Formats: sequence, C-alpha cells, structure tokens
Amino acid sequence: MKIKKGDTVLIITGKYKGRKGKVIQVHPKLGRITVEGINLAKKHQKPKREGEKGQIVEIPKPIDVSNAKLICPKCRKATRVGYRVVEGIKYRICKKCNQEI
Repeated sequence: MKIKKGDTVLIITGKYKGRKGKVIQVHPKLGRITVEGINLAKKHQKPKREGEKGQIVEIPKPIDVSNAKLICPKCRKATRVGYRVVEGIKYRICKKCNQEI
C-alpha cells in the first residue's frame, strides 16, 4: 500500500471531496484507510458507571484507499506515489517533484 500511517491525504471523491486529513489507521488487506475527521459515524455509548449519562460519540470509519491522494510534504501538492530503489532499499517518491517522501 502506497499510503502509510501518519501521511496527510486529500480526499478526491465522495461526500468529503476536497478535505484533507491525517491517516490514523491503515488496513492493507482490505485496501482501506481511516482518516482523522473524515467519514464520521455516530456511535451510541451506554453509561459505564451508575449516575453517568450515556452519550453519542463520533468515530471515523475507513474509506477506500483509491479515494485519497497523498499530499507531498516537500511540494505540498496532491500527488501519486512512485518508488525508487537505491542500493537495495526501496524509497517512496513524489511523482510531481521527484523528491523522497
């Protein structure tokens, strides 16, 4: 998977198109990522102790990785990701500025 945990991404399709966020979780087998503040769902939580109130919590749900584009930390543009192999070590590179990510 070309997008890793901690990367900043731009959502390119769907309800959240045009919004940016940080990747907080990656699900490589499913091909999905969880982005902070994107695709929020409401979850009803029961009170845990006596006298405490129940509450509604918004939690981010995973989106498909194809709906997001990586934002290059060097040129600050949404870009595709390429790879470069140097002395047997594989590096991710930005397809726009050709710099290592």
